[in-house]
Amino acid sequence: MRGPARLLFMTEQLLDRALIEEATKKSGLIWVRGDGVSSRALWHVWHEGAVCLIGDGPGEQPLPGLVDGGSAVVTVRSKDKGGRLVTWDATVVELAAGSPEWEAAVAELKGKRLNAPDGEAMPERWGRECRVLRLEPTGTTVPLPDGDLAAVPLPTPATTRRPIPAGLPRLLLKRRRKAKKAKK
Repeated sequence: MRGPARLLFMTEQLLDRALIEEATKKSGLIWVRGDGVSSRALWHVWHEGAVCLIGDGPGEQPLPGLVDGGSAVVTVRSKDKGGRLVTWDATVVELAAGSPEWEAAVAELKGKRLNAPDGEAMPERWGRECRVLRLEPTGTTVPLPDGDLAAVPLPTPATTRRPIPAGLPRLLLKRRRKAKKAKK
């Protein structure tokens, strides 16, 4: 490749890289498909040019199919509309607990972790019981599909709420009235 063709190729690579980074930074949730496993929604942070994930420990998100040295496909959605923006290939790198890279990634992840049961002790627990992964972009994006990619939801022990009983609103209203009368 020479001249204008090389310049066009390099420009496309830079634009793809910028799209991957900006879309992934802004999205709080990404869909990740590991080796031989269907896609699953994961929370993440963008840190030093890659996605950082924590999981596979008690109370943390599962990371099936994501193995050190393996590959993954990441789909990023729009934060405001929820539609698919970009899909990109990644190399999975597991960070060794206590390494400088691990410490930096955990510092970023700790700030984004919601509802942690152990607060400040979280990094120690992660070091003992969890895996910290980096999904490093390979630089290639996957073309967006033409059709629907709807899939059957993964099995879960969670249940769907049933409709509230018809008399419940009246019962709750009656309790509020009694509480107001007792205060007066």
